[in-house]
Amino acid sequence: MEQNDLKKIIEQVLKEMQLCDTPSEEKKCDATEAQQDTSKIEDGCIPDVTEVDIREQYLVENPQNGEVYYELKQFAPCRLGIGKCGARYKTDPMLQFKAAHSAAQDAVFNDVDEEFIDQMNLFKVQTQCENKDIYLTRPDLGRRLNEEAVEVIKEKCKKNPTVQIYVSDGLSSASVAANVQDLLPAIMQGLQSQGIDVGTPFFVKYGRVGAMDQISELTNADVTCALIGERPGLITAESMSAYIAYKATMGMPEARRTVVSNIHKAGTMPVEAGAHIAEIIKVMLEKKASGTNLKL
Repeated sequence: MEQNDLKKIIEQVLKEMQLCDTPSEEKKCDATEAQQDTSKIEDGCIPDVTEVDIREQYLVENPQNGEVYYELKQFAPCRLGIGKCGARYKTDPMLQFKAAHSAAQDAVFNDVDEEFIDQMNLFKVQTQCENKDIYLTRPDLGRRLNEEAVEVIKEKCKKNPTVQIYVSDGLSSASVAANVQDLLPAIMQGLQSQGIDVGTPFFVKYGRVGAMDQISELTNADVTCALIGERPGLITAESMSAYIAYKATMGMPEARRTVVSNIHKAGTMPVEAGAHIAEIIKVMLEKKASGTNLKL
């Protein structure tokens, strides 16, 4: 093939692709257009996938009884009706799934911010777990305080309170930051308004639910309430639970605990949960029971 013929073919292909008509124009490549493309990317970012309310998201194409199914979705934040592209999920739900999985991992592996603990006026103690890896692999050590923690609680906590409340990271540091600022004051206010004596609140690092039994014995509280981060899922990484027990003792059965779970902005709101927990504690004190022995 002649060189001139090859050159004409190349120019024709470039022209059809709507690129520069001549080699000289191609070299220019219009820097202003490149800048415009960059600005379009910056100004046209996709929405934050973590902010999508999946109860409002319905991606099934041409559904039967779509309106009825959509109404059912409003009652449960589940990943239903997200549609598919062939045999695979659509891009948007897949990105949301990956973001939720990342948030869950961060909630488990990150520690609660020290500044936040100070802002809440909580002193800090630690279980027998020395680090996060031990905490995740040795649940038994997360149920017992280290020696220093025992001495600090004896020194700083009010003796023989009617109710002892403490906060723990559990399996979600994110839940502490998201809920405790509203939840803890709501419980304290609810109890104090009913004339119920409350002990000195504090924070337990690397804590499991069972640590409340030892804390109950150390403080000699009638009722112990542990506000602890729940294991994160793919709906939320910020869920918190309140485990409450009357006269908790080390080695007691789990059936003696009363639980208020799913405390987060898309579940039971922290302020509402705080008022509910205060009322439960009041009933516990009246009936001197908790867990399956307590009839609410």
